Amino acid sequence: MYLSEFICSVEGVGPRNVRPIKTLGPSVLIGIPTCLSTYVLAYLSAPSSRRQDTSSARSRTLLQLKERERLKMFAGLPELGISNGEDLKETLTNCTEPLKAIDQFQMENGILLPTLQSALPFLDLHGTPRLEFHQSVFDELREKLMERVATIAEGKDEDRYIKLEELLEKSFPLVKMPSIQPIIMQVLKHLPKVPEKKLKQVMADKELYKVCAVEVKRQIWQDNQALFGDEVSPLLKQYIVEKEAALFSSDLSVLHNFFSPSPKTRRQGEVVLKLTQMIGKNVKLYDMVLQFLRTLFLRTRNVHYCTLRAELLMSLHDLDISEICSVDPCHKFSWCLDACIREKFVDAKRARELQGFLDGVKKGQEQVLGDLSMILCDPFACNTLVLSTVRNLQELLSQDALPRDSPDLLLLLRMLSLGQGAWDMIDSQVFKEPRMDLEVVTRFLPAMMSIVVDDYTFTVEQKLPSEEKSSLTYPTTLPETFSRYAQENRVACEIGLYYVLHIAKQRNKNALQRLLPALVDTYNDMAFGDIFLHLLTGHLTLLSDEFGSEEFCTAVFDNFLLTSFSSKENVHRHCLRLLNHLHQKVLASYMETLMKTLEPPKQSSESVKDLYTLLKEKLEASKKSPPEPEEAPSLDLGLHPVTVPSTPTTPL
Repeated sequence: MYLSEFICSVEGVGPRNVRPIKTLGPSVLIGIPTCLSTYVLAYLSAPSSRRQDTSSARSRTLLQLKERERLKMFAGLPELGISNGEDLKETLTNCTEPLKAIDQFQMENGILLPTLQSALPFLDLHGTPRLEFHQSVFDELREKLMERVATIAEGKDEDRYIKLEELLEKSFPLVKMPSIQPIIMQVLKHLPKVPEKKLKQVMADKELYKVCAVEVKRQIWQDNQALFGDEVSPLLKQYIVEKEAALFSSDLSVLHNFFSPSPKTRRQGEVVLKLTQMIGKNVKLYDMVLQFLRTLFLRTRNVHYCTLRAELLMSLHDLDISEICSVDPCHKFSWCLDACIREKFVDAKRARELQGFLDGVKKGQEQVLGDLSMILCDPFACNTLVLSTVRNLQELLSQDALPRDSPDLLLLLRMLSLGQGAWDMIDSQVFKEPRMDLEVVTRFLPAMMSIVVDDYTFTVEQKLPSEEKSSLTYPTTLPETFSRYAQENRVACEIGLYYVLHIAKQRNKNALQRLLPALVDTYNDMAFGDIFLHLLTGHLTLLSDEFGSEEFCTAVFDNFLLTSFSSKENVHRHCLRLLNHLHQKVLASYMETLMKTLEPPKQSSESVKDLYTLLKEKLEASKKSPPEPEEAPSLDLGLHPVTVPSTPTTPL
């Protein structure tokens, strides 16, 4: 059965239903017929009266180009036993009556509808080329066939996939033909299991691989990890670049920082959406992506890969991909933690749920701790856990209670410890919760709480009447235990850093000046990490007026930031970010010194040089602008006030 007959019978489309399209001009010996089982696509001639236009050199050149394209497009026709352009050329070369040969070719390969033959001369009279007519019919039939393929695939017939496989087998030889290719790709897309031979052919041809649907690519990827890795790798690089760009953003703010976007908003990012689409419901591909993330995390120690691991799982959760969520043992834990991240706090109810998941890891399933630790190593999870810890400590102070008496606090520390130990666990393949240092609870946290008490005592003292004030001065040193644990214990260091952010948010200048020098020497230089410096520079904008004081500038720059900027380029960049935002507030004499100190060496990256140049331009612009008058000029004209005696009002 021919394609035209099949579609006309199924969809009720005949020649009269074909939508008209504008005339493209005369055409010589070119036309496009078609059929269902063989997709006959040959060349039909235009009326002989049009042939004289091909005599010019330009027409000949165009015809040559068309001929090359034709040979490429119709290369698969001979394999199906269908006449193509070469057959027509041979016929015309060897025949004695070309016009009869052309008519015969048209009859054998045209649309086999008896009523159509008498209508074609009518189109000739209206100047409509045969090519345009046949192309219009072909486009309409192709669209209907593609719709029919989708309908068959979505149906409930048991043999629906057998029908599609038969159609694929008949049509695949023409897969290189651009006009037929969409139909074949539609069939491939709807087959849950494409024949292995066809997959290999698609994979071997770059053009076919590029245009095939992601549903087909998934079937190729699941048995070709290297090819899948090539597809995923640029996305993973893009994700890291985006995260680092956010950390070095020129916008410094407490309200709009790295952790401001909600989890659901973050999952709408381009990379997460693309990865989710590439994985679909394929568990094998999901496992491959997780393995890529683990490998890259081990190789780079970049915690943003942990973020992507959590976001990817929750993105699949949002789409209700139960085929994957139901087999990932971390799903419910991540779901609960995601709700905590959204609220930026772990309440008592969710704390119990999270503890239940951790306690529920059975013997022989300890490997799941590797994934749980990676999810807890996500900076967004760490941020939520430490913020909850600081808030919990404040509540303990108000209740005169000790840290060791709070089960919720102990759970937070347990999860922090598990997250901070993610790299070591995955690297060693020893899946066991790291042992928490009890002295963090019994010594470090009480020492930190004593710092809070010092702040509170001094604040209350300053509010007393002068006659009731004592000779109390603000302490300048820190408890030895606090400094030691900030250097030796990662969890203690993380909590200490967030406490510094907490006092900066409260605009507590005295406490900040007391604590910043202690951050020079911290566990693994965590105080000079991008995430902490990003948050600190944003929080320091709340104390912008204090930068007019040399004492405060010395505490921030000399005693902290400038101690490592020469050896750590990221610190250099964060210093310049801060000054680009606050340069007008910084003491002028101190600013000159900073500009000399922060001038980038030749080996510095372009980003550092650009920031320095921008800062320099801002300073020069502020010098050129006229200074604001300190006081408005007086409008006093030197006239003495005159007293006017009051007189009774004259009655009317």
